[in-house]
Amino acid sequence: MTTAGEIMHAGAQWIPATATLDQAAQLMARLNVGALPISDKTERLCGILTDRDIVVGCVAKGHNPAKVTAGDMAQGTPRWIDANADVSEVLEEMQSHQIRRLPVIRNKKLVGMISEADLAKHLSEEQIAGWAEAVYTRS
Repeated sequence: MTTAGEIMHAGAQWIPATATLDQAAQLMARLNVGALPISDKTERLCGILTDRDIVVGCVAKGHNPAKVTAGDMAQGTPRWIDANADVSEVLEEMQSHQIRRLPVIRNKKLVGMISEADLAKHLSEEQIAGWAEAVYTRS
């Protein structure tokens, strides 16, 4: 059994909900990532912020990214997976919610992220094709 912890990109980093979007963009650039999990003051997952969220949800609307916080952008219920979950559970979670990035949690702490690139490295072409069809096909 292959687990989420085995295919994840380790070392993911939180952005506090109180951080501004310009700070988030700088952290994304430094880490070379397109998404950051957002944490509340108790380091619990409260959302995910993407580079697209910053551009489309803030800049394109004329808002100042130095004044809008990551927490302001957090919407909906954040999805995550336990590090010990089987890859089939990872695929089900990502497919059923049509998401491309999934935080990996162990003992209530962020330990990594699973992205499309991680799936491509570890899954069969058939699994990737099924995942892509489910995630990219809008219902």
